[in-house]
Amino acid sequence: MGERLDGFDGAGWHALHSIPLPGGDRVHHLVIGPGGLFAVHTLYARRARVRVTDPLVALGRREPRPLLRRVRADADRASHALTAEVRPVLVLVGPADVTVTAPPRDVRVLTDGELGELARTGGVLKPADVEALHAMARDRNTWSRL
Repeated sequence: MGERLDGFDGAGWHALHSIPLPGGDRVHHLVIGPGGLFAVHTLYARRARVRVTDPLVALGRREPRPLLRRVRADADRASHALTAEVRPVLVLVGPADVTVTAPPRDVRVLTDGELGELARTGGVLKPADVEALHAMARDRNTWSRL
């Protein structure tokens, strides 16, 4: 997933991976570009059926977990640290089938095949803003203030 996100660089995007947060949590991927800031949480679902019922996500026959709460919380913490809106994204990697009962409130759910949709968004940030936010996100002190 990281390599795919790094491929957005040519289109004015930057990706940071595995950003540690106080308390042991981490933002899987932070993507910054013309379309805004996205906290991307990945869920490996190789050949499994995935059912999304906000806030629950069920993978195969496993018990549903409130994963969308965590995705939102990670984006909220990143928003606080960067003092900018960070939108939550859940990317399902390799699912056999995805059922979304109702579109989740403020969380974008994509499969790894749909990931390119993020790079096609634009009109939110100017190039100078992208660079400034990227520099801020790369500074470890930004994340220790949470």
